[in-house]
Amino acid sequence: MDKLKLHAETLLTHSGREHDQIGGTVNTPVYRASTLLFPSVSALQSVQGTLNTYGRHGSPTTRSLERALCDLEGAGGAMLTPSGLSAVTTALLANLSPGDHLLMTDSVYDPTRAFCNETLARFGIETTYYDPTIGAGIAELMQPNTKVVFLETPGSLTFEMQDVPAISEVAHAHHAIVIIDNTWGTPVNFASFKYGADISVHAATKYIVGHSDVLMGVIMTTEALYPKVRTFYKQLGVSVSGDDAYLALRGMRTLAARLDRHQSSAAAVMDWLKTQPEVDQILSPVLPGNQGHEIWKRDFTGSNGLFGVLLKPASDAAMSAMLDGLQIFGMGYSWGGFESLIIPANPSAIRTATSWKATGPLIRLHIGLENPKDLIADLNLAFGRLREANR
Repeated sequence: MDKLKLHAETLLTHSGREHDQIGGTVNTPVYRASTLLFPSVSALQSVQGTLNTYGRHGSPTTRSLERALCDLEGAGGAMLTPSGLSAVTTALLANLSPGDHLLMTDSVYDPTRAFCNETLARFGIETTYYDPTIGAGIAELMQPNTKVVFLETPGSLTFEMQDVPAISEVAHAHHAIVIIDNTWGTPVNFASFKYGADISVHAATKYIVGHSDVLMGVIMTTEALYPKVRTFYKQLGVSVSGDDAYLALRGMRTLAARLDRHQSSAAAVMDWLKTQPEVDQILSPVLPGNQGHEIWKRDFTGSNGLFGVLLKPASDAAMSAMLDGLQIFGMGYSWGGFESLIIPANPSAIRTATSWKATGPLIRLHIGLENPKDLIADLNLAFGRLREANR
């Protein structure tokens, strides 16, 4: 059966299951192996130059996960890395050289920004940050030495949507490649290659793994770019363990079901938040009237549990009173797991191409798999503490 015609739920269930190698077990087992053995010289020589010579990249467990992710997002090849950040940095370094120019969205994940400002700058690679909502206007920023345009849609913390097809068309016309951080979209909800991406990177730590117990990144590429990026990846010695790949495979099988629950629960919480007088704006492309909603509706097939809430002015003491007493929401710098999380955020300190003009504090919420009524009850008490402290 043609995998391209299967729905995501079916691909999640069946892709990457190594029936030909392991005798038909439902789950690909964990292969813990540094060394692969061969029965003869001819067998040894037959795999030279392939992925199947050494345990670093030749494990059936890791290859099963890579194949499944390629099927889901429509990629020509995939590589697993130890973290989402390492996926970003490896993809950038594989495609940039001293003297090159990089266009980077101003709403990008802060560690990616730090890598550009410090490591890439040290290597003689210039980065220009651009307004994430620029669309085809990015043509004005292209330079003769622009080699990569990097997107993250929606943006970290502030959730600006980017017009991926419009930006990709401009980039390709200038012979630059498009790298997109598709962690929020996931391989289920955004088909990045269909809309012009050349490379898609993910913090698989988030929704792909889904259980807050594995750090992992994924680089997916077009078939044309795969040999170049894979060669650089191999030379860096980047790899993940069979145990982690197994846990990611297990988490991935329920990705569609989990995303449906995250999305529906987030919608319930957002509906309640709209009724709170302290809420100035909810930052999510899912909501009609918000920036990027039409792009999200055009290009994405769903959402998840991550969004921002812009509050009306409140003191630091009031914010601490609000957040410190939460019983179900945890405070931690991650998202995508089964648990609900919340953090305060301040984008103004890191923006350079755009400015953050909000007068009130920003919080980012991840809505997990708990009953949304319990989450709303926890938030209701939190807003009560905020009101009391603001008097």
